[in-house]
Order: sequence, then structure tokens, then C-alpha cells
Amino acid sequence: MAEYDFKAGKERVDEILNSELEVIENEKIPSDNNLTFLNAYYSWVTAIFVDIRDSSTLFTKPNNKVVAKVIRSFTSEVIEILRQSEIIREIGIRGDCVYGIYTTPSKDDVYEVLDMAFYINTFMNMLNKLFELQKYPNIKVGIGLSTAKELVVKAGRKDTGINSKVWIGKAVTTASNLSSLANKNGYSSIILTSITYENTIDILVKSNGEAKGWFVKSFHQAYGDLYGCSLIKSEFSRWINEGMKK
Repeated sequence: MAEYDFKAGKERVDEILNSELEVIENEKIPSDNNLTFLNAYYSWVTAIFVDIRDSSTLFTKPNNKVVAKVIRSFTSEVIEILRQSEIIREIGIRGDCVYGIYTTPSKDDVYEVLDMAFYINTFMNMLNKLFELQKYPNIKVGIGLSTAKELVVKAGRKDTGINSKVWIGKAVTTASNLSSLANKNGYSSIILTSITYENTIDILVKSNGEAKGWFVKSFHQAYGDLYGCSLIKSEFSRWINEGMKK
């Protein structure tokens, strides 16, 4: 590598540490164009993570072409579901996990993210049926959702084009960790934090008075009260069970 200019590096760090940084508490996280190296935003966000269970076993399958097609078909359609929203602020892949982060100032916004979890949960039934037709291995996923106030900062190296948003708070890290818990050891395929549940349950109850009974409450030492469910989209599920015909 080229020699690192540590003296110039010291000057850049001094510039960052001595600069004026404006932390803006806003109703919504703005688009990327409004996020600069001189500001940061603090607002309500909801994160959803979708994590493949036992992926290490899948990745050691002898047929690399099959593994590639399984991963590609999974990520393709989960991303397609997650990107169908105007409130999305980041979407990406971390290893075997697909995630989305959304600005959610209202309960309707939080519910919109939860509804994506129902679509993904149903999609997995479709995907595994298509895998069976190809004699490919079935896969399971865990889906974690968390809502919290989060600080978002543009981080990276100024003037190089190498930068990314960094989310500081509980929403993103908790959703990621809950996706690792979901769909194993007795947990449902979808796990919500208490804040996500409290901001969406009234909307579900309006459509069905028995909605509270669809969730299983549990307590986790690190995350407090959690709510698990395995809800699916009925029309989507019916189409799958009827043979997925056009």
C-alpha cells in the first residue's frame, strides 16, 4: 500500500473534532441529500431484519450453483418487498441477512413496516414450495423489528465518495439481534419489540378484534418484553396453496 500520511491524518481529525456539528431533532429522517458531514438527525425509525436460520449449513452444501440460486432468489424478493415504501431510508444485505430502515414518525408508518414482515413471512412459504419443485433445500428465516429514536450520522472520508449512514441507537441493533432469535428455540418467525407492538396493535385490532391473541408475549433479559407472531397475508397464502397459477 501507499505510505499513510499520518500528519495529514492528524489535521483531518482535528478538523472533524473542532467543527460545528448540528444535531437536528426532526419529525422524519430526511433523504440522503440533506445529510452532510456537518449535521446529524435524531428521529423515530423502525428497522426490520430478515436472517436465514442455520445458514452455515446451507453455505457448506456441495453444490455451489444451488447455494447461489437459493441465496439470490431469497435476497431478490425480500429486497423487492422492503423497497415498496416511500419512508425507506436504507436497504441492504449483511451476509445472509437482508434489512431495511424506515423513518416512522406515525403509527401508520410503523404498521407499514410490520406489514412487510407479514408479506415476507408468506413469501417464504412460496419460496420453499418453488425450492421443492427444483429439489433444492428449504430455508427458514427469522424476522426482527424494532422501533426507537435513532441518531443518523453521515460517516466516512470526506471528498472521496466513500461514505455511509451510521445509525446510532437501539432500533437497528435490536432488530438485527431479534432476527437472530426468531424462528428457533420456541420463538415465532416474527419478533417485535414492545414499542413496535404498542404502535401497531390498535391498527390490527381495528381490522380484527382478536388480533391481540395472535401474539405471544415473552420477556428477554436484554430486550425486555417481546411479542412474537407468525402472521401471513391471507390472499397471498391462498394463491400459494392453490398452485401459484397466473
